[in-house]
Amino acid sequence: MPRLVDLSHPIADGQLSYPGDPPLKITAFRTMAEHGVRVSQLKLGSHQATHLDAPAHFYADGVTVDQIPLGRFFGPARLVDLAPGSALVPKTPITPEMLQPHAASFQAGGRVILRTGWDRTFNTPEYFTDLPSLTLEAAEWIAATGIVLLGMDLPTPSKIAGRACHYALLKKGVEIVLLEGLAHLELLPEEFTLAAFPLRLVGGDGSPVRAVAILPD
Repeated sequence: MPRLVDLSHPIADGQLSYPGDPPLKITAFRTMAEHGVRVSQLKLGSHQATHLDAPAHFYADGVTVDQIPLGRFFGPARLVDLAPGSALVPKTPITPEMLQPHAASFQAGGRVILRTGWDRTFNTPEYFTDLPSLTLEAAEWIAATGIVLLGMDLPTPSKIAGRACHYALLKKGVEIVLLEGLAHLELLPEEFTLAAFPLRLVGGDGSPVRAVAILPD
């Protein structure tokens, strides 16, 4: 049997959301005591915790979650560890020079996961404000490689380049699936199989995912 490694953060009532996004609220809609069955009501944004961005997140005519081929979310992936055995310091710019030694991992049609160690700050305000960030030049370098999925243990690719980073990675002809907010990447080998399927949200700009690494026994 293969070994499964959960790469997802939990989703819990009251958890912090990206600044400006809807607050996360999980409440009882039906209870065992009153109804003999339990049903919960979930209120959350489409980019809560471990999630993916579709091109429709930043482009009015962009592909939506339900239109992305399922094959993008499953298959061989490569880990690019930018801080082996440790973590990048807050607000570290991630530049093309940091990525170029790992150029062999950025194969056209492939899936690449960036590890910075930032998941250690999950559910703190700093998680959203002080993260290491791709520079615009790094985003453009990645966009030119032809990969189909870019994962990271960051809640968003960049505070340095902001929307420009998303525009570079999600534009037509590039349309890289952005898998954000991953966890436990230090447990992964350089090569593994990734499964990270979104909800089938019609017209969706993004979706929470349960990301899992599948490792040989």
